[in-house]
Amino acid sequence: MSKRAAIDDDDDQRPAKRRATDGAYTRTKHPSITSARSVYCYERLNQIEEGSYGVVFRARDKQTGDIVALKKLKLDEEKNGFPITALREVNALMACRHDNVVGIREVVVGDTLTQVFVVMDFIEHDLKSLLTMMPSPFLQSEIKTLMLQLLSAVGHCHSRWILHRDLKTSNLLMNNRGTIKVADFGLARRYGDPVGVGGLTQLVVTLWYRAPEILLGASTYSTAVDMWSVGCIFAELVLKEPLFQAKGEMELLSMIFKLLGPPTSNSWPEYDSLPLAKTLSLPSPQPPQFRQKFPYLSAAGIDLMMSLLTYDPERRITAEEALQHSYFTESPLPKHPDLFGSFPSVAAGEKRRKPYSPSAPARAADYKLLHEFDILE
Repeated sequence: MSKRAAIDDDDDQRPAKRRATDGAYTRTKHPSITSARSVYCYERLNQIEEGSYGVVFRARDKQTGDIVALKKLKLDEEKNGFPITALREVNALMACRHDNVVGIREVVVGDTLTQVFVVMDFIEHDLKSLLTMMPSPFLQSEIKTLMLQLLSAVGHCHSRWILHRDLKTSNLLMNNRGTIKVADFGLARRYGDPVGVGGLTQLVVTLWYRAPEILLGASTYSTAVDMWSVGCIFAELVLKEPLFQAKGEMELLSMIFKLLGPPTSNSWPEYDSLPLAKTLSLPSPQPPQFRQKFPYLSAAGIDLMMSLLTYDPERRITAEEALQHSYFTESPLPKHPDLFGSFPSVAAGEKRRKPYSPSAPARAADYKLLHEFDILE
Protein backbone atom coordinates (compact mmCIF):
# COMPACT_ATOMS: atom_id res chain seq x y z
CA MET A 1 0.00 0.00 0.00
CA SER A 2 1.28 3.47 -0.87
CA LYS A 3 2.33 5.80 1.93
CA ARG A 4 -0.22 8.17 0.33
CA ALA A 5 -2.91 5.75 1.45
CA ALA A 6 -5.98 7.33 2.98
CA ILE A 7 -6.74 7.06 6.65
CA ASP A 8 -10.02 6.96 8.50
CA ASP A 9 -10.81 8.57 11.81
CA ASP A 10 -13.07 5.92 13.27
CA ASP A 11 -10.48 3.37 14.29
CA ASP A 12 -10.65 4.36 17.94
CA GLN A 13 -13.28 1.63 18.25
CA ARG A 14 -11.17 -1.02 16.57
CA PRO A 15 -10.18 -3.83 18.93
CA ALA A 16 -7.31 -5.12 16.85
CA LYS A 17 -4.92 -4.50 14.01
CA ARG A 18 -4.47 -6.78 11.00
CA ARG A 19 -1.09 -8.33 10.25
CA ALA A 20 -0.24 -7.75 6.60
CA THR A 21 1.54 -11.12 6.44
CA ASP A 22 -1.10 -13.62 7.45
CA GLY A 23 -4.40 -11.75 7.79
CA ALA A 24 -4.55 -12.47 11.52
CA TYR A 25 -5.40 -9.86 14.10
CA THR A 26 -3.30 -8.76 17.03
CA ARG A 27 -4.16 -6.43 19.84
CA THR A 28 -2.78 -2.92 19.47
CA LYS A 29 -0.01 -2.47 22.02
CA HIS A 30 -0.27 0.52 24.32
CA PRO A 31 2.27 1.64 26.92
CA SER A 32 1.66 0.21 30.35
CA ILE A 33 1.20 2.76 33.12
CA THR A 34 0.25 0.42 35.93
CA SER A 35 3.85 0.45 37.17
CA ALA A 36 4.57 4.06 36.22
CA ARG A 37 6.36 6.40 38.60
CA SER A 38 4.45 9.08 40.44
CA VAL A 39 4.35 12.67 39.25
CA TYR A 40 5.49 13.57 42.76
CA CYS A 41 8.97 12.49 41.61
CA TYR A 42 9.12 15.84 39.83
CA GLU A 43 9.21 19.39 41.13
CA ARG A 44 7.25 21.89 39.06
CA LEU A 45 9.29 24.99 38.16
CA ASN A 46 7.13 27.07 35.82
CA GLN A 47 4.37 26.75 33.25
CA ILE A 48 5.59 26.75 29.66
CA GLU A 49 2.32 26.73 27.73
CA GLU A 50 -1.30 25.67 27.76
CA GLY A 51 -2.96 24.30 24.66
CA SER A 52 -5.85 22.25 23.37
CA TYR A 53 -4.34 18.96 24.47
CA GLY A 54 -2.78 19.74 27.80
CA VAL A 55 -0.63 21.94 29.98
CA VAL A 56 3.17 21.83 29.78
CA PHE A 57 5.42 22.66 32.71
CA ARG A 58 9.16 22.86 33.15
CA ALA A 59 10.03 20.51 35.98
CA ARG A 60 13.00 18.96 37.77
CA ASP A 61 13.51 15.26 38.39
CA LYS A 62 14.03 15.11 42.17
CA GLN A 63 16.23 12.04 41.84
CA THR A 64 18.58 13.05 39.00
CA GLY A 65 18.18 16.82 38.90
CA ASP A 66 17.41 16.69 35.15
CA ILE A 67 15.27 19.51 33.78
CA VAL A 68 12.36 18.12 31.77
CA ALA A 69 9.10 19.14 30.15
CA LEU A 70 6.12 17.69 31.99
CA LYS A 71 2.89 17.58 30.03
CA LYS A 72 -0.42 16.95 31.73
CA LEU A 73 -2.73 15.44 29.15
CA LYS A 74 -6.28 16.61 28.66
CA LEU A 75 -8.48 13.65 29.56
CA ASP A 76 -11.80 14.46 27.94
CA GLU A 77 -12.29 11.14 26.16
CA GLU A 78 -11.43 7.82 27.72
CA LYS A 79 -11.23 4.23 26.59
CA ASN A 80 -10.92 1.50 29.21
CA GLY A 81 -9.79 4.09 31.75
CA PHE A 82 -7.07 5.60 29.53
CA PRO A 83 -7.63 8.60 27.23
CA ILE A 84 -7.52 8.09 23.47
CA THR A 85 -5.59 11.32 22.92
CA ALA A 86 -2.98 10.18 25.43
CA LEU A 87 -2.65 6.81 23.72
CA ARG A 88 -2.17 8.50 20.39
CA GLU A 89 0.46 10.93 21.59
CA VAL A 90 2.46 8.45 23.65
CA ASN A 91 2.32 5.75 20.98
CA ALA A 92 3.27 8.21 18.24
CA LEU A 93 6.24 9.55 20.21
CA MET A 94 7.45 6.05 20.99
CA ALA A 95 7.06 4.98 17.36
CA CYS A 96 8.83 8.05 15.99
CA ARG A 97 12.04 8.18 18.01
CA HIS A 98 14.35 10.42 16.00
CA ASP A 99 16.96 13.12 16.59
CA ASN A 100 14.45 15.74 15.42
CA VAL A 101 11.41 14.47 17.32
CA VAL A 102 11.03 15.44 20.97
CA GLY A 103 12.12 12.55 23.17
CA ILE A 104 9.69 10.89 25.54
CA ARG A 105 11.32 9.73 28.77
CA GLU A 106 8.46 8.14 30.62
CA VAL A 107 4.79 8.35 31.51
CA VAL A 108 3.97 9.21 35.13
CA VAL A 109 0.67 9.34 36.95
CA GLY A 110 -0.96 11.34 39.69
CA ASP A 111 -3.28 10.12 42.41
CA THR A 112 -5.50 8.34 39.87
CA LEU A 113 -4.83 6.72 36.50
CA THR A 114 -6.80 9.52 34.84
CA GLN A 115 -4.07 11.97 35.87
CA VAL A 116 -1.53 11.16 33.19
CA PHE A 117 1.69 13.07 32.50
CA VAL A 118 4.20 12.62 29.71
CA VAL A 119 7.80 13.42 30.64
CA MET A 120 9.78 14.74 27.67
CA ASP A 121 13.12 16.37 27.01
CA PHE A 122 13.08 20.09 27.82
CA ILE A 123 13.89 22.29 24.83
CA GLU A 124 14.59 26.00 25.31
CA HIS A 125 12.52 27.56 22.53
CA ASP A 126 9.66 27.10 20.15
CA LEU A 127 10.07 28.58 16.68
CA LYS A 128 6.95 30.74 16.88
CA SER A 129 8.16 32.57 19.99
CA LEU A 130 11.66 32.77 18.59
CA LEU A 131 10.47 34.38 15.35
CA THR A 132 8.56 37.05 17.28
CA MET A 133 11.59 38.05 19.36
CA MET A 134 14.16 38.02 16.54
CA PRO A 135 14.93 41.48 15.08
CA SER A 136 15.34 39.98 11.59
CA PRO A 137 14.49 36.69 9.87
CA PHE A 138 16.72 33.66 9.87
CA LEU A 139 19.45 33.67 7.23
CA GLN A 140 18.88 31.48 4.19
CA SER A 141 21.65 29.15 5.38
CA GLU A 142 19.85 28.82 8.72
CA ILE A 143 16.45 28.28 7.10
CA LYS A 144 17.95 25.44 5.08
CA THR A 145 19.29 23.80 8.22
CA LEU A 146 15.93 24.09 9.98
CA MET A 147 14.01 22.81 6.96
CA LEU A 148 16.32 19.82 6.52
CA GLN A 149 15.74 18.84 10.14
CA LEU A 150 11.98 19.33 9.85
CA LEU A 151 11.78 17.30 6.64
CA SER A 152 13.92 14.57 8.16
CA ALA A 153 11.59 14.31 11.17
CA VAL A 154 8.40 14.40 9.10
CA GLY A 155 9.78 11.87 6.65
CA HIS A 156 10.70 9.58 9.54
CA CYS A 157 7.19 9.84 11.00
CA HIS A 158 5.63 9.08 7.63
CA SER A 159 7.93 6.10 7.16
CA ARG A 160 6.56 4.82 10.49
CA TRP A 161 3.00 5.37 9.19
CA ILE A 162 2.42 8.28 11.57
CA LEU A 163 0.61 11.42 10.44
CA HIS A 164 1.25 14.42 12.72
CA ARG A 165 -1.77 16.56 11.68
CA ASP A 166 -0.75 19.69 13.59
CA LEU A 167 2.60 20.88 12.27
CA LYS A 168 3.19 24.57 12.97
CA THR A 169 5.99 26.77 14.27
CA SER A 170 4.75 26.65 17.87
CA ASN A 171 5.05 22.85 17.74
CA LEU A 172 8.67 22.99 16.56
CA LEU A 173 11.08 23.24 19.48
CA MET A 174 14.65 24.51 19.11
CA ASN A 175 17.58 24.37 21.49
CA ASN A 176 20.52 26.77 21.68
CA ARG A 177 22.56 24.50 19.44
CA GLY A 178 20.37 24.96 16.38
CA THR A 179 18.62 21.61 16.67
CA ILE A 180 14.86 21.49 16.20
CA LYS A 181 12.47 18.82 17.39
CA VAL A 182 8.89 18.21 16.33
CA ALA A 183 6.55 18.17 19.33
CA ASP A 184 2.86 17.94 20.28
CA PHE A 185 1.61 14.67 18.81
CA GLY A 186 -1.84 15.09 20.36
CA LEU A 187 -3.51 14.88 16.95
CA ALA A 188 -1.14 12.30 15.51
CA ARG A 189 -2.37 8.93 14.32
CA ARG A 190 -1.46 5.94 12.24
CA TYR A 191 -2.67 5.80 8.67
CA GLY A 192 -3.00 3.27 5.89
CA ASP A 193 -4.41 0.52 8.13
CA PRO A 194 -6.93 -1.56 6.13
CA VAL A 195 -9.05 -2.28 9.19
CA GLY A 196 -11.86 0.06 10.15
CA VAL A 197 -14.66 2.03 8.56
CA GLY A 198 -15.89 5.59 8.76
CA GLY A 199 -14.94 9.03 7.57
CA LEU A 200 -12.16 11.43 8.40
CA THR A 201 -12.52 14.40 10.65
CA GLN A 202 -11.76 17.81 9.20
CA LEU A 203 -11.14 19.19 12.70
CA VAL A 204 -7.39 18.74 12.45
CA VAL A 205 -4.44 21.02 11.78
CA THR A 206 -4.41 24.57 13.14
CA LEU A 207 -6.25 26.83 10.69
CA TRP A 208 -3.32 28.79 9.25
CA TYR A 209 -1.52 25.54 8.35
CA ARG A 210 -4.53 23.57 7.09
CA ALA A 211 -4.37 22.03 3.61
CA PRO A 212 -7.00 22.99 1.00
CA GLU A 213 -8.36 19.44 0.69
CA ILE A 214 -9.28 19.54 4.39
CA LEU A 215 -10.85 22.98 4.02
CA LEU A 216 -12.99 21.63 1.17
CA GLY A 217 -14.26 18.67 3.17
CA ALA A 218 -12.23 15.81 1.73
CA SER A 219 -13.39 12.46 3.14
CA THR A 220 -9.87 11.04 2.86
CA TYR A 221 -6.46 12.58 3.18
CA SER A 222 -2.85 11.50 3.40
CA THR A 223 0.66 12.51 4.38
CA ALA A 224 0.21 15.40 1.96
CA VAL A 225 -1.64 17.38 4.65
CA ASP A 226 1.56 17.42 6.71
CA MET A 227 3.56 18.53 3.68
CA TRP A 228 1.24 21.50 3.11
CA SER A 229 1.89 22.51 6.72
CA VAL A 230 5.63 22.16 6.09
CA GLY A 231 5.24 24.57 3.17
CA CYS A 232 3.47 27.08 5.42
CA ILE A 233 6.30 26.74 7.96
CA PHE A 234 8.91 27.27 5.22
CA ALA A 235 7.13 30.46 4.18
CA GLU A 236 6.92 31.63 7.80
CA LEU A 237 10.66 31.18 8.26
CA VAL A 238 11.29 33.28 5.15
CA LEU A 239 8.73 35.99 5.92
CA LYS A 240 9.16 36.00 9.72
CA GLU A 241 5.38 35.89 10.01
CA PRO A 242 2.68 33.31 9.21
CA LEU A 243 1.84 33.05 5.52
CA PHE A 244 -1.95 32.77 5.81
CA GLN A 245 -3.19 34.80 8.78
CA ALA A 246 -6.87 34.14 8.16
CA LYS A 247 -9.69 34.54 10.66
CA GLY A 248 -11.79 31.75 9.15
CA GLU A 249 -11.83 29.01 6.56
CA MET A 250 -13.38 31.08 3.77
CA GLU A 251 -10.81 33.83 4.23
CA LEU A 252 -8.07 31.21 4.25
CA LEU A 253 -9.29 29.74 0.96
CA SER A 254 -9.37 33.23 -0.53
CA MET A 255 -5.75 33.81 0.53
CA ILE A 256 -4.70 30.46 -0.93
CA PHE A 257 -6.47 31.21 -4.22
CA LYS A 258 -4.71 34.58 -4.39
CA LEU A 259 -1.23 33.11 -3.87
CA LEU A 260 -1.58 29.96 -5.97
CA GLY A 261 -4.17 31.20 -8.44
CA PRO A 262 -7.58 29.49 -8.40
CA PRO A 263 -7.55 25.71 -8.88
CA THR A 264 -8.20 24.33 -12.35
CA SER A 265 -8.93 20.89 -13.78
CA ASN A 266 -5.25 20.71 -14.65
CA SER A 267 -3.80 21.84 -11.31
CA TRP A 268 -6.29 19.83 -9.25
CA PRO A 269 -8.26 17.21 -11.21
CA GLU A 270 -10.24 16.09 -8.15
CA TYR A 271 -11.30 19.60 -7.11
CA ASP A 272 -14.86 19.38 -8.46
CA SER A 273 -15.49 16.14 -6.56
CA LEU A 274 -14.77 17.69 -3.16
CA PRO A 275 -17.88 18.19 -0.99
CA LEU A 276 -17.57 21.96 -0.59
CA ALA A 277 -16.19 22.83 -4.02
CA LYS A 278 -19.58 23.50 -5.56
CA THR A 279 -20.43 26.00 -2.82
CA LEU A 280 -17.56 28.29 -3.87
CA SER A 281 -17.35 30.86 -6.63
CA LEU A 282 -13.79 30.77 -7.89
CA PRO A 283 -12.08 34.07 -8.76
CA SER A 284 -10.97 34.81 -12.30
CA PRO A 285 -7.90 32.86 -13.45
CA GLN A 286 -4.62 34.45 -12.47
CA PRO A 287 -1.01 33.26 -12.30
CA PRO A 288 0.61 32.26 -9.01
CA GLN A 289 2.07 35.10 -6.94
CA PHE A 290 5.01 33.27 -5.36
CA ARG A 291 7.71 35.48 -6.85
CA GLN A 292 5.95 38.65 -5.67
CA LYS A 293 5.41 37.18 -2.20
CA PHE A 294 8.99 35.90 -1.81
CA PRO A 295 11.14 38.35 -3.81
CA TYR A 296 14.41 37.39 -2.12
CA LEU A 297 14.02 33.63 -2.38
CA SER A 298 16.09 31.89 -5.05
CA ALA A 299 14.51 30.15 -8.03
CA ALA A 300 15.21 26.80 -6.36
CA GLY A 301 13.62 28.05 -3.15
CA ILE A 302 10.52 29.18 -5.03
CA ASP A 303 10.33 25.80 -6.72
CA LEU A 304 10.46 23.99 -3.38
CA MET A 305 7.83 26.32 -1.94
CA MET A 306 5.51 25.70 -4.89
CA SER A 307 6.11 21.96 -4.67
CA LEU A 308 5.01 22.00 -1.02
CA LEU A 309 2.08 24.39 -1.55
CA THR A 310 0.55 22.42 -4.41
CA TYR A 311 -3.21 22.01 -4.72
CA ASP A 312 -3.30 18.37 -5.76
CA PRO A 313 -2.30 16.17 -2.78
CA GLU A 314 -1.12 13.46 -5.17
CA ARG A 315 1.35 15.88 -6.76
CA ARG A 316 2.48 17.55 -3.55
CA ILE A 317 6.12 16.77 -2.85
CA THR A 318 6.90 14.17 -0.18
CA ALA A 319 9.37 14.70 2.66
CA GLU A 320 11.75 12.19 1.12
CA GLU A 321 11.65 13.99 -2.24
CA ALA A 322 12.01 17.42 -0.63
CA LEU A 323 15.19 16.35 1.17
CA GLN A 324 16.79 15.80 -2.25
CA HIS A 325 15.76 19.21 -3.62
CA SER A 326 18.44 21.39 -5.22
CA TYR A 327 17.55 24.27 -2.87
CA PHE A 328 19.61 22.58 -0.17
CA THR A 329 22.74 22.15 -2.29
CA GLU A 330 22.96 25.62 -3.83
CA SER A 331 24.80 28.52 -2.21
CA PRO A 332 24.56 29.44 0.59
CA LEU A 333 24.84 25.95 2.00
CA PRO A 334 23.05 24.96 5.21
CA LYS A 335 24.73 26.34 8.34
CA HIS A 336 26.00 23.86 10.89
CA PRO A 337 23.59 23.85 13.88
CA ASP A 338 26.45 24.58 16.31
CA LEU A 339 26.95 27.96 14.61
CA PHE A 340 23.45 29.23 15.40
CA GLY A 341 23.24 32.09 17.88
CA SER A 342 21.58 31.61 21.26
CA PHE A 343 18.51 33.43 22.55
CA PRO A 344 16.92 33.97 25.96
CA SER A 345 14.57 31.09 26.73
CA VAL A 346 11.04 32.17 27.58
CA ALA A 347 10.21 28.56 28.46
CA ALA A 348 12.94 28.60 31.10
CA GLY A 349 11.58 31.77 32.63
CA GLU A 350 14.27 34.06 31.23
CA LYS A 351 13.10 37.54 30.27
CA ARG A 352 13.34 39.12 26.85
CA ARG A 353 13.51 42.84 26.19
CA LYS A 354 10.30 43.44 24.29
CA PRO A 355 7.89 40.62 25.03
CA TYR A 356 4.85 40.47 22.80
CA SER A 357 2.71 37.82 21.26
CA PRO A 358 0.84 37.96 17.93
CA SER A 359 -2.66 36.58 17.57
CA ALA A 360 -2.59 32.83 18.07
CA PRO A 361 -3.93 30.58 15.31
CA ALA A 362 -7.47 29.37 15.91
CA ARG A 363 -7.66 25.75 16.95
CA ALA A 364 -9.81 23.26 15.08
CA ALA A 365 -12.15 22.89 18.03
CA ASP A 366 -13.03 24.91 21.10
CA TYR A 367 -10.98 24.14 24.17
CA LYS A 368 -11.98 24.28 27.80
CA LEU A 369 -8.98 25.43 29.82
CA LEU A 370 -7.50 23.13 32.39
CA HIS A 371 -7.35 24.64 35.85
CA GLU A 372 -7.09 21.58 38.05
CA PHE A 373 -3.31 21.05 37.92
CA ASP A 374 -2.86 21.25 41.65
CA ILE A 375 -1.24 17.96 42.55
CA LEU A 376 2.23 19.41 42.09
CA GLU A 377 1.59 22.24 44.48
